[in-house]
Amino acid sequence: MKVTGFTFVRNAIKLDYPVVESISSILPLCDEVIVCVGNSTDDTLQLIESIGSPKIRILHSVWDDSLKEGGRVLAVETNKALDEVSADTTWAFYIQADEVVHEDDYPAIRAAMEQYKDDTRVEGLLFKYIHFYGGYDYVGDSRIWYNHEIRIVRNQPGLRSYKDAQGFRLHDRKLQVKPVQAHIYHYGWVKDPLEAGLKKWQNTVQLYHGHDTEKIRPILESRHFDYSGIDSLRRFTGRHPAFMQDRVARQHWQFEWDISRKNFKSFRRRLLHWIEEKTGRRLFDYRNYRLLK
Repeated sequence: MKVTGFTFVRNAIKLDYPVVESISSILPLCDEVIVCVGNSTDDTLQLIESIGSPKIRILHSVWDDSLKEGGRVLAVETNKALDEVSADTTWAFYIQADEVVHEDDYPAIRAAMEQYKDDTRVEGLLFKYIHFYGGYDYVGDSRIWYNHEIRIVRNQPGLRSYKDAQGFRLHDRKLQVKPVQAHIYHYGWVKDPLEAGLKKWQNTVQLYHGHDTEKIRPILESRHFDYSGIDSLRRFTGRHPAFMQDRVARQHWQFEWDISRKNFKSFRRRLLHWIEEKTGRRLFDYRNYRLLK
């Protein structure tokens, strides 16, 4: 069984992505990791090279910024890395530059890949998600955050990244997946609000709404990122992955949140959140996959 990791990144230093921690966290599970490095205005390439692992293979890329609208370029860059996965690979392990795998989950991930490697019905493995917000002590617990996503896919022709790199499709249909008892730790919204947080927000708005000048103008003119618009958070009581410990210790801004404070935009969202809290079930949730029984 061969496992190949793949990812893409651009301007990781400027946008403060934990890409070194991200790639490092999947290296123990992979025989090779393909990193598609986009044309950056910082030293992202040197940062990736500094990891120093012989497992890493760097692919150089130039982003087509005309595809930014709706985030389509993210899928294009994902597919560039995916296309470099060798034909003898059984599983391809996808990770984004702001995602990290916890070392405690390695045994479960390995076991799932072994268990299903010969079961061709299983086209992907589904991970749970923990989304950090504002600081390393808070996580989003509302429906605006996806709670599951495919991060390991069976290597086969016809596999493509979907929309804005939100999962995968096989010949334009949803993948059949099995859940793995492991989490992806998502740190994309943990940033200094005066520096990287603002740049991240500006970059995201341009990525999805680049032609809507009325929408992006106030964001581009902002002097800091306002974290107060979130609807619901809870405190994180677990332990961060080992590769994230140094970054967590270096947090130099304060973020405190009253977890009793809720800011739902409708009664329906408030009700569905209450049901999920009481039952553990997320009703009417969109799924870009099909769970196998």
